[in-house]
Amino acid sequence: MNELLELLHRYGYQLIFANVFLEAAGLPLPAAIILLTAGAMSAVGWFKVYWVISIAIVAMMLGDVLMYFLGRWTGWTILAILCRLSLNPETCIIKSAQTFYRRGKTTLLLSKFLPGLNTVAPPLAGSLNMRLTQFLRFDSLGAALYIAFYSMIGFLFSHELERIGQGLTTAERIVTWVIAIGVVAYIAYRVRSYFKNRLYRLVPRVSVHELKEKLQHTGDQIVIYDARSHGYYEEKATRIPGSIRLEPASIAEVVDALPRDKEIYLYCT
Repeated sequence: MNELLELLHRYGYQLIFANVFLEAAGLPLPAAIILLTAGAMSAVGWFKVYWVISIAIVAMMLGDVLMYFLGRWTGWTILAILCRLSLNPETCIIKSAQTFYRRGKTTLLLSKFLPGLNTVAPPLAGSLNMRLTQFLRFDSLGAALYIAFYSMIGFLFSHELERIGQGLTTAERIVTWVIAIGVVAYIAYRVRSYFKNRLYRLVPRVSVHELKEKLQHTGDQIVIYDARSHGYYEEKATRIPGSIRLEPASIAEVVDALPRDKEIYLYCT
């Protein structure tokens, strides 16, 4: 805590800007802690709270706009990178997309307060071709709510900062043990999931050339479904001729309706 206070006192608004921008750009940096501390320091005259909030909003918006355009330019490639720590990156992307579809624009208002979603929401909006003006309107409001909330909490409860700092040494030891236990549990979970997911490797696969030959000889006995996820799938994109669009999120619901007398092939991302 003391180190953070010293860094903020030395580098001031530049550190606030850099930290918030880099977190918005996808790096795992604790912007909320910086905002809380800067808000508390504003209460004792080290900063101006309105400058803290203004600079942080500009930094967050610059980072979010960068991620928005990366999402628009790269499709879901950037989302796959951001979800790489997930056991199943594709599931991470699909769940984020489903949240975006379900809540629409309100996702941008609330995503800053939701770990994980706060990182993928801007590039997800870009990959789904949300209008830039619409994105800026809702994302700026969400950023303002998030930054004002943490900055003002720090400002209003600045008298607790010293007490919190005194208890931080004990808390650091506890956090160290919690992190160590969490890492061990995560590794155990990954190992368990690895062996569990080996079953999926038993699913028969065919190459493009094999499928082409099957279509030429027994095309009337084959049904092909396009199960590409949102972001990869585009209505005007090239598709396998005769393939049927199947929403990935609804596969479990339509299993019973799939034809039983034909060979079924799915292609996905």
